[in-house]
Amino acid sequence: MEKIDKLFNIFKKSGVFDLIDDVYSKEYHKGGRPLIDRHKLIVLIAYAYAFRHTSLRDMETFCKFDLRAINIMDGTIPSHTSIGKFYNEFIVPNRDSLFSKITDAIRDECNIDFNTAFLDGSKFEADANKYKFVWKPTKYHQKLSDKIRIILSKYELSRNVPETGIIPATTIADKITKFNNLISNIDISDKSNKEIFKDYEFLKSALIKSLEYEEKEKICGPDRNSYYKTDHDATAMCLKRDYYSGLGTNTHAAYNTQIIVCKGLIATYYVSQSRSDLKDLIPALDKFYESYSIYPKYLCFDSGYGSLNNYRYLHDHNIGNYVKYFSWEGNISGRNPSQYVLINETAIRCLNGNIGHIVKLDNRHPKKSNSTFFRIDGCNSCDFKDYCKRWMNKKEENFKMFEVVIELQKYINQSEENLLSPKGIELRVNRSIQVEGTFGMIKQDMPFDRFTRTSLDKVSTEFMMVCLGLNIRKLFKFYDAKSKNKFWIAPNDLQPETKKKPSAKRLSNKVNRKKLKKEADEPNPKG
Repeated sequence: MEKIDKLFNIFKKSGVFDLIDDVYSKEYHKGGRPLIDRHKLIVLIAYAYAFRHTSLRDMETFCKFDLRAINIMDGTIPSHTSIGKFYNEFIVPNRDSLFSKITDAIRDECNIDFNTAFLDGSKFEADANKYKFVWKPTKYHQKLSDKIRIILSKYELSRNVPETGIIPATTIADKITKFNNLISNIDISDKSNKEIFKDYEFLKSALIKSLEYEEKEKICGPDRNSYYKTDHDATAMCLKRDYYSGLGTNTHAAYNTQIIVCKGLIATYYVSQSRSDLKDLIPALDKFYESYSIYPKYLCFDSGYGSLNNYRYLHDHNIGNYVKYFSWEGNISGRNPSQYVLINETAIRCLNGNIGHIVKLDNRHPKKSNSTFFRIDGCNSCDFKDYCKRWMNKKEENFKMFEVVIELQKYINQSEENLLSPKGIELRVNRSIQVEGTFGMIKQDMPFDRFTRTSLDKVSTEFMMVCLGLNIRKLFKFYDAKSKNKFWIAPNDLQPETKKKPSAKRLSNKVNRKKLKKEADEPNPKG
């Protein structure tokens, strides 16, 4: 029971008990049974999550039969109703403060610094029915508005109606009122007026449909295209593990989770509705700063986060750029290398060593506002022409144009140099051990692979408690371990990694094999 006593001290040092007292300071006890000690209750819930008791009834049973839980509660057995009430009243609204306070106390206890951090994400299935999804009806809403616009213009009622886009339901209702005044003196029995009444009925049904579409679009919000009837915050996503087909192609109700790990300890968690990790880096790091008032000096994560905005954020906050870019694996292995490298702001170098310079094109506009066109000549005599021109329509041209975002390429060059250095090798090795290993522990050891609560607030709280439970397990291992919080460190004589030189012959053969396979798969029109 020595570890439990230490755990109580951690919670006390963190200030969690003071936070509980502040929240319930104005509570007035009206008599009846004595109140449950909430200091002990918060320790019990965190301890229960650390050892796989995540449901309220499991926690109640845990207090009846487990000596550790009996010791925490001093023999008191709280009902699942009491645990759930405290969970919803205190833990859900104060989850971020709770997690940062307790994690900070564990960090001090284990003497862990947050200078080096690793970030990764994973999707977890939500507690929602798979077949109760709703797609955002933007396309259908647009088509309905186009039909309404045609009818209104037919009867000269299109004033104050937007010429393009979606017509609001309030505008449709106003036009129906005016349409009603228009047909009030028309004989309904006259067959020549049949079309007018038909259009009137269509507008009334279109109003009902528009209200339905607007409600669905409001639930979806601007940043996603689906939700589920049984959990409006859950979003349709493809998961790596698919128990329906095993291929990861079916959509499931899910949430996207991010964790920042430092020396094996989860420093920050973040739950979102994003279908990819690209936009979750900045919110996760902002949350890290809000919790500890510092940014990590070195940050390593995979190519799923390699975007211009993310690189720029790291640069602006003086965080070491050890981030893989989208074509990292192909570049380093030489199997699918980038076709050019930025030398400086006015020149690029292709795979064959030819130099390209900035050109201005009057008949072609860049796809991105901050991109620049570069031209490289002498392509027909180049050994890499089959590889570089594989997507071009005019392969006989003796030049190739590249659209380059110069700022992004600068960050890519910087990240490549950092990742190939001994420090970069150390961070890459530790990333797979620490943050990916942490997700492995959550899914296999805890085990936790699906949310049991609904709504973003409660799901975030559930994931916070899982992360806190894992940190408590790490704390107990720290008390038992002989070597404490030691991970792989690069030796002093470790040499920087070098990129493999791409083979022009191998790349050409690869392109030709794909071309032949595509031609063989295409149906023969004469056959």
